[in-house]
Amino acid sequence: MRPPQMSSVVERRLLVNYRVAPEVAASLVPPPLRPQLVGGFAVAGICLIRLGQFRPSRLPGWAGLRSENAAHRIAVEWDGPQGRSTGVYIARRDSGSMINVLAGGRLFPGEHSSARFDVRETAKDLHVAFASRDETMSVSVDLRIAERFQGSELFADLAQASEFFRRGSAGFSATRDGRYLDGLELRTDSWCVEPVEVRSVRSTVFDDRDRFPPGSAVLDCALLMRDVPVTWRALPPLRVVAGSATAGTKRTLRTT
Repeated sequence: MRPPQMSSVVERRLLVNYRVAPEVAASLVPPPLRPQLVGGFAVAGICLIRLGQFRPSRLPGWAGLRSENAAHRIAVEWDGPQGRSTGVYIARRDSGSMINVLAGGRLFPGEHSSARFDVRETAKDLHVAFASRDETMSVSVDLRIAERFQGSELFADLAQASEFFRRGSAGFSATRDGRYLDGLELRTDSWCVEPVEVRSVRSTVFDDRDRFPPGSAVLDCALLMRDVPVTWRALPPLRVVAGSATAGTKRTLRTT
């Protein structure tokens, strides 16, 4: 049975982005996907997203759910029926919603691990942190709203960064059996991002020197999206090539 199209409001979507050595990123991505390079670097990061009014699209907004969620991702490309396609490989999803944990990978694409979130927001400052209930994953980010986009070595300006991530709206996520990648596409007519300044960031993934040797993953920039209506459409799953990262022969971002 095809999963229903889902609708929601992205109340807050924070993208914390790293520039990563291509050979390291390649060891984390399962074929047929491969890292998408920008200026010779792979692009990886953490998406910290709060969804409101999340429900099947046929239902009214008041019937939807609100949840805090996180995803560890790498920008990827692959060869499809119409040529080269771009998107993201999502190695792990975490959610503060038990409904998402129970339904993800069953009723709609994307398996989730259960996590506790700590969020504090003011007009200028934002703190988002979470720790997985299995105690294998934690992230803490502190940011301030910025007047301009600066300091990135991946993107020349905000418009270029925005367009890159807008084009990466198709996400394929690891499943526990390692044979397929679930596909999910974000769609919106109201795409808009704003720059933020990262004050501090801690991540058990990107701070792990076994996954990312010193100098192989460097914080590059962060972007914020707020109050954007979106729909989520299931994509046909991709079959993982035997012997790839999710089969355990390479390093992986997934922590179990």
